[in-house]
Amino acid sequence: MRDGKPKGFYYLDHRTVDVKYNIVTDTFITAGNVADSEPYLERLQIQMEKFQFNVEATALDAGYFNTYICKKLIEQNIFTVMGYRRFGSSKKSLPKRQFHYVEEKDVYACPMGCILSYSTTDRDGNRHYKSQKSDCEVCPLRSDCMSAKQKQRTITRHIWEGYKEIIRQNKRTAEGKQLYRMRCSSIERSFADAKELHGYRYARFRGVKSVQEQAFMTAACQNMKKIALHLTKKRGWRTISKDFFLYLNHFYYFLLI
Repeated sequence: MRDGKPKGFYYLDHRTVDVKYNIVTDTFITAGNVADSEPYLERLQIQMEKFQFNVEATALDAGYFNTYICKKLIEQNIFTVMGYRRFGSSKKSLPKRQFHYVEEKDVYACPMGCILSYSTTDRDGNRHYKSQKSDCEVCPLRSDCMSAKQKQRTITRHIWEGYKEIIRQNKRTAEGKQLYRMRCSSIERSFADAKELHGYRYARFRGVKSVQEQAFMTAACQNMKKIALHLTKKRGWRTISKDFFLYLNHFYYFLLI
């Protein structure tokens, strides 16, 4: 079980597909309470080593949008776009998004123009920026910015926050917008086909190892259909049988490994 998910006991399939042909390149089963972002970098590295993939770009949903993943993907020179969660309700009338970060001076500026200077860095890598008490005492927005007991406003910023900003900028580019739009018709379509056409809504076995076998077989069926469809469009029905059966032998060899 996991917060924000339906009540009950579930498994999660962490799946990767290629954007060109929608072939499932990896499927990895975990318990339902494992965050989407936890196995991602390891599974990506396994695919790159096993299949010699030269990954140029990747598109991920908001569940993967954290500083560590952003940092690692940028260090590998992989063009990345990610969804990010919209700002929800806030107890404060002046949330963090209304404070402007000035990178050249490493300070934050509040909506009234007052400066929040760097104070300290905690063990989680968050840098704390604090306002001057004298500025907050006479600020007309004080009641909207903090509680009556507070004397100054504090804003936190992770030491790797710059990597997240690069990812945000990627999504605003023409290439990033196109890539993220294709995500809906690739990975989401892959899951939808598995559920609607291959009985993937329910686990047929118990235990992660057994459900992983179901995931492999489901992905195998989907890949066979995708490859047959692609070869049909490219060469016609009469010329695909040899290549298709070669693929089947190749796939089952990897399953045995």
